[in-house]
Amino acid sequence: MRFRFTSELRRWEARVHDDWYFVDLPPEQAAEVKEWADALPRAGFGAVKVMARVGGTSWSTSIFPTASGVYSLVIGARVRKAEGIEPGDVVEAEVELA
Repeated sequence: MRFRFTSELRRWEARVHDDWYFVDLPPEQAAEVKEWADALPRAGFGAVKVMARVGGTSWSTSIFPTASGVYSLVIGARVRKAEGIEPGDVVEAEVELA
């Protein structure tokens, strides 16, 4: 399963001293991921392994379920720098379930 989506890059506000940035899958796509993932054993925190792509940058990672029922994709510093994206930017991303 592969999903393409756009989402605003946001900083995780739960910890003041940590710099974690995420984009969220839309609810409809998140529901499809949840249905697929519920049939498989998952890693900690309900993570689902994916191959991700933003612009020309691809990497292996996981998406994580949120309290609001969607999945979040971490956008690390390497990706943000390579693609020139900042918090508040709308990001076009792709995830493929591994």
